[in-house]
Amino acid sequence: MSNLHQDSIVIDGLIIANLNRSVFEDMKKGGLAAANCTVSVWEDFPKTVDNIAQLKQLIRDNSDLVTLARNTADIVKAKADGKTGIVLGFQNAHAFEDNLGYIEAFHDMGVRVVQLCYNTQNLVGTGCYERDGGLSGYGREVIAEMNRVGIMVDLSHVGSKTSEEAILASTKPVAYTHCLPLGLKDHPRNKSDAELKFIADHGGFIGVTMFSPFLKRGNESTVHDYVEAIDYVINIVGEDCVGLGSDFTQGHGHEFFDMLTHDKGRWRRLTNFGEVINPEGIRTIGDFPNLTTTMQQSGWSDARITKVLGANWMKFFDQVWGT
Repeated sequence: MSNLHQDSIVIDGLIIANLNRSVFEDMKKGGLAAANCTVSVWEDFPKTVDNIAQLKQLIRDNSDLVTLARNTADIVKAKADGKTGIVLGFQNAHAFEDNLGYIEAFHDMGVRVVQLCYNTQNLVGTGCYERDGGLSGYGREVIAEMNRVGIMVDLSHVGSKTSEEAILASTKPVAYTHCLPLGLKDHPRNKSDAELKFIADHGGFIGVTMFSPFLKRGNESTVHDYVEAIDYVINIVGEDCVGLGSDFTQGHGHEFFDMLTHDKGRWRRLTNFGEVINPEGIRTIGDFPNLTTTMQQSGWSDARITKVLGANWMKFFDQVWGT
């Protein structure tokens, strides 16, 4: 591991791995100071609470490696202690159901990031895989309440119209925690140059993913393709609002992808990724030091690398989590 990687606060804006001790060990090997870990996609309120309770137990059982992160001070401490701060995040506002009061309840439990929609329609708005009706009236109330309590608004899987309206409705900046540019590959999950510029112009943040189906060369991709994609985004929005959002699905099998690619986890098929092979050179979370090395080989300055690895996320977290 290079000194630069070791000295940097490294943050992954989205991990949806099958969390267990071996994944936590890999986070340590990869030098991660923090990761936004998904605890809800299509689960309702009670099941999501159950997921949170189970993850907190897992964190306690592995307290030599991980700790719960509720704010940036917790992340700084995790880094100093050689641990990874686990940030609780949702990939869908589905668990809020139709009850605004649940938002503060989840914040009290430690939830800090919520994506408004996952691929399809919910009570808040529309995902990226169907005709986009925009943000609902209830969706506006949800965003206002998330702004009030200090939960980040994530728009990665959200439709274009709903995203635009959410960016304008939110009083705090919002993020695409894990996305790739449409300019490199035409895919419904990728964001156009105009969309990337729009969120950045409104103080927002872009976490770039390495999920191979959305990368230019698909399963043939390497860590160099990932750096190319980050570079592409920086060329549009600058280097101060860009970070990492790997979308690592480590430890999950076919059944899991089956659930993710069907509406509500069980109805119509929305997309089919086939076999997903992470880019060569960053196959696992433990390979993160290779990313820093590749950035260095690509001629990036130390200052840019430090920002993209996590310093930018830290600044952004402070903005959106402060109440």
